[in-house]
Amino acid sequence: MNPYNYMSADGAFNTQLAGQNGKWRHYTVDFPSAVYHSDPRGSLVSGEYYQPVRQGRAPLAILLHGMGDHSMVPCKLLARSLVTRGIACFALYLMVHSRRVPEEARARFPVLSPQEWFDVYQTSVVDVRQVIDWSGSRDEIAGSEIAVIGISFGGFISAVAMGIDDRIKSGVFIVSGGNGEKINHNSRLSSITRAYRKTEAEYRHIQDAFQHYLDEVEKKGFDKVVPSRRGFLTDPMTFAYRLRSRPVLMLNARWDEAIPREATIDFWEASGRPKIIWFPATHSTIWLWYPYISRKIVNFLRSSWGTGQPGGMKLR
Repeated sequence: MNPYNYMSADGAFNTQLAGQNGKWRHYTVDFPSAVYHSDPRGSLVSGEYYQPVRQGRAPLAILLHGMGDHSMVPCKLLARSLVTRGIACFALYLMVHSRRVPEEARARFPVLSPQEWFDVYQTSVVDVRQVIDWSGSRDEIAGSEIAVIGISFGGFISAVAMGIDDRIKSGVFIVSGGNGEKINHNSRLSSITRAYRKTEAEYRHIQDAFQHYLDEVEKKGFDKVVPSRRGFLTDPMTFAYRLRSRPVLMLNARWDEAIPREATIDFWEASGRPKIIWFPATHSTIWLWYPYISRKIVNFLRSSWGTGQPGGMKLR
C-alpha cells in the first residue's frame, strides 16, 4: 500500500522567468498536481525556482515551508543564500499555504479531518516527487545531488518524501520531528491539544498500536503492512528506518512550544541518531540564528554531496 505512487505528467510544467541578477535567475513554475482534487486550488502546484548563473550542473535543494504563509519567508531567504553558493533551489508552495488551502476548509484551517490531513500529506509528498521529475528535464541540474530542506510541517513532508524516493540524497529537518499523536498530545500550543484532544487511555492505545506497526514496517517494509489507522501512513516515524545511514541534519529549538522535545527525540532515534543541533530558541525565534543556520546547511550539503565539485561545480 503506497499512497505516494502517481502517474507522471511529463511536459506539463510552465516555467516563467521572473527576474535575474549577476548571480542567479528567478523563475516561477507551475504544473498540474498528479493527485486529483475537486477544488482547483489544490490542483495547480506552484513554486519559486532559483538557478545559479554559473557553468556546469548544479545540485538541487527543494525547500518546504511550514503551516501558513509566513513560513515561506525563511524558505526564500535560504534559497537566495544557497543559490549564491551554486545550489539550485526550488521553494514549493504546499497544501498548507493560503493559495492552495481548499475553499471549504479555509475557515477551519489548520483544524482538519483525518481524511483531509491524509489528502494534504499525500498531495504534498507527490508534489515533491513531481518537482524531482521536472528537475530531470533541466540540463543545469545534477540529478544525482538532490536534497530536501523542510521547516516544521515541511520537515514532516521532507522526511516522508526522502523515505519514499531514493532520488533524494540528503535531508535537513528544521523544528520538526515525528510521532504525530505524541505531538498533538504533548504540544504546549492549546490550539493543537484542544483540537485533537484524546483521553490518556486513548492516547496510550494509539501509541501501542503505532509501535507495533513500526516494528512490522521495519521487518517487512511500509508498503507491505496495513496500518490500523490511516494516519500512520503520513507519519515521519513510519519512514525513519529508511533514513538511517543517509545524510540527515536536524536543527531544533530547545524551547519549541509546537513540537515537543520527546517527539523530536523519537524521530532522531528512529532515524539512526543523525547530527542534531539544539538552539536556545522557540519554534519561531530559531530564525534569530539565521546566519548560523544558513552556514550549517551549506556545510552539511557540501559534505553530503562531497567536498570536491558536485555536479561539475565547486560550492563556495
